[in-house]
Amino acid sequence: MKYFLLSIFMLSGVLSNAQEITGNELLERAIAFHDPEDHWSTFEGKMLIEMENPKSSPRSTVVEMKLPSNYFKTTVTKDNYVIESELDNNDCTLKLNGSTSIFPKIKDSLNISCDRAKMMKNYYTYLYGLPMKLKDPGTIIEDKVIKKSFKGKSYLVLKATYEKEVGNDTWYFYFDPKTYAMEVYQFFHDESKNDGEYIFLSEMITVNGIKIPKVRKWYYNKGDVFLATDNLRKANSID
Repeated sequence: MKYFLLSIFMLSGVLSNAQEITGNELLERAIAFHDPEDHWSTFEGKMLIEMENPKSSPRSTVVEMKLPSNYFKTTVTKDNYVIESELDNNDCTLKLNGSTSIFPKIKDSLNISCDRAKMMKNYYTYLYGLPMKLKDPGTIIEDKVIKKSFKGKSYLVLKATYEKEVGNDTWYFYFDPKTYAMEVYQFFHDESKNDGEYIFLSEMITVNGIKIPKVRKWYYNKGDVFLATDNLRKANSID
C-alpha cells in the first residue's frame, strides 16, 4: 500500500507540473525553440511563397522585409499580372507589370492600394513572425494552458486575444509538448459559431537563425473544408 501511495503521489506530481506551466511560460519556451538567439526583431529576409488553391490559379509571392528599417515589399505573380507593393517607412509605391501608371478601374479590380499593402505587411509579419509576435503590445495571453488532442495528436494550447484597437479574433496556438514547436494555429471571429480557420504547419526551415514552418495548410473550422496550401519555396537573409 505504501508503494502504491508513493507511486500515486509521484504521478500526481508529474501531472501537477504539466498543469502548472502558465501561458507566458509556454510562450517563452516556444520562442526559445523558434528564435533561440532573439533574431526576429532584427530580421531581414526574402521569401518565395507559392499558394496552391483548388478553386484558383497558382499565386507566387516574393516577400522582402527589413524590420529594423521598417521596409516591406511583396511581388505577387498571378495569371498575367505582376503586382509590386512597397512600403519604405511612410512611402508607398505600387506597380503593375513594372509600371506605376495604373488605371483606377484596374486598381480596384485587382485590389491594388496602399491600404492593401499595409494589410499584407501585417499579415505576413504576423504569420511568419509567430510565435514571437505574441509578445507585441495589445496581445492578451491567457494564463491557463490547455492540454488538448487535435487531429490525433496531443498539444499544449495557448489562447490569445487582443485589445480592441488591435483585433477582435480569438486565437489558439498548438505546441508540441516536448519540443514546444508550434505545429497548428487556429482563429475564430465568433467562437460560438465555429467560424474561422485552422492551419497545419510542417517542415521547419531555419532563416536568420529562426525556425519557420515551410508548409501551411489552411482549413475552415466548420466542416474541416480544405482551403489552400502555402509553400515556402525559398528563404534567405538579405545582406
